Amino acid sequence: MSLKNTSVKIKIPKSLKDKLNNKRINKIYKKFEKSVGIRENFAVAVSGGPDSLALAFLAKIYSIKWKLNPKFLIVDHKLRPESTKEAITVKKILKKISINSEILTWKGKKPLKNIQSIARNKRYELLFSYCSKFKISNILLGHHQDDLFENFFIRMLRGSGLKGLISLDKKSKIEDKTLLRPLLDQKKENLIFISKSVFNFYVQDPTNFDEKFQRIRVRKLIEELGKNGLNEKKFSKTLDNLKNTNILVKFYVSENLKENTFFSVKDCQLILNKSFFQKPHEVVFRSLSESIKLVGQKYYSVRGKKLDKIIKDVENNRLSKATLGGCIIKKVNQTVIIAKEY
Repeated sequence: MSLKNTSVKIKIPKSLKDKLNNKRINKIYKKFEKSVGIRENFAVAVSGGPDSLALAFLAKIYSIKWKLNPKFLIVDHKLRPESTKEAITVKKILKKISINSEILTWKGKKPLKNIQSIARNKRYELLFSYCSKFKISNILLGHHQDDLFENFFIRMLRGSGLKGLISLDKKSKIEDKTLLRPLLDQKKENLIFISKSVFNFYVQDPTNFDEKFQRIRVRKLIEELGKNGLNEKKFSKTLDNLKNTNILVKFYVSENLKENTFFSVKDCQLILNKSFFQKPHEVVFRSLSESIKLVGQKYYSVRGKKLDKIIKDVENNRLSKATLGGCIIKKVNQTVIIAKEY
């Protein structure tokens, strides 16, 4: 897209216009614009890495073209001594292209185990809270093609089901928020190119070289698989096949929830009848997961092993009472009742 040929008259600062007229960046922007496809205000999550800085630049151009006023948000986890300094630096860097940003800080005690997972959940919690305050429904995230591949293998090593293997999608819904990942078809090298061209800067996360983190070990595994024939085209085809199967499973989950559950407003309980558990395992698993997430008012689904145990206990008439995902789950006669844990 040449700026001269746009159907909407826009005035873009010359410094940004010069960057966008670069053929490689222009090609990336075309895909980005098509992928975002919204005409309302949104939030942009910025970490300072090359992917999120590229996202910020592209979102800035998009917002100017469509006359929007997005919020650019930096999360300071305070997990490392230098994190606050980095957040302030990123804020200054964004200011160079007239992006005003805000820093959201994770306050309180930090975990000693499962750090990356807990930090990710906390990041979403901070972003969602801010967006709810300003009535923003859409959040742009900087996940790219490399993340998509890595996520697949990480989930596979955990023994995830179909839904987990394809959990990164261009558009997903969590409660009343829509997460948009418009860079999922972009290789990281393209985003590094944008960050260097536009900002001549990006934060290098030291954990990217630490093999104690599973993601880094998986990254090296993918490199080895690439040497043995795994390529982008083959991997994308596999994901597409899995996504088509997932659409069918989602249909049956929706039918199961509609036909075999009842919400008691009086008691604030979700009641699952006997037929709810007489479906294929994947349908029961997802239906129960969605039910617990709904009643427990959680952003994310509960862990698979615990969910599997509850399903087996129901099937074998062993369940009396269990707690999971902020809910109390108990069997009463031929039904299972889910209530929020207070």
